[in-house]
Amino acid sequence: MTEQKPILVVAGIIRQGDSILICQRPRTDAYGLQWEFPGGKVEDGESLPTALGRELEEELGIQAGVGAEVFRLRHHYADRYVEVAFFAITKMSGEVRNRVFASVEWVPRARLPEYNFLEADRELVVRISKGELV
Repeated sequence: MTEQKPILVVAGIIRQGDSILICQRPRTDAYGLQWEFPGGKVEDGESLPTALGRELEEELGIQAGVGAEVFRLRHHYADRYVEVAFFAITKMSGEVRNRVFASVEWVPRARLPEYNFLEADRELVVRISKGELV
C-alpha cells in the first residue's frame, strides 16, 4: 500500500515581546474552536514563504516578513494527513485584524499549553512555551 501524500501547510509564529499570536478555528470548521498558529495550505507553484505571506494577509490583514523555518512535522488526523512547516515571522506591518477566526489572542509563551491546540501543534506549543524555539 502506498503512503498517501500529505497536504502541505505553512504556519507563522508571530511574536510581540514574550507573547505569541494564536488563532481559534471557527466553530463550523473541521476541528472547530481548537487553537492554531495562523497559516494555511500551499497552492500549486507557490513557495512556502509566499504561501505564508498570502495566508497572513488573507486571515489577519498583515504584511509579514517571513523568516527561517523553525519546525516541521507530519501528522495523521482521522480525515487528513498534513505536513506543516512553521516559520518565524521577523516583521509585520499593518494591524492584526481577525478576518476568519472565532478568536485571535496574544498569549504569553508560558501560557500556551493552557489552550486547546490542534493535536499536530502540541509538541511545538510545549517547546515554544519553554523558550526552546522562536
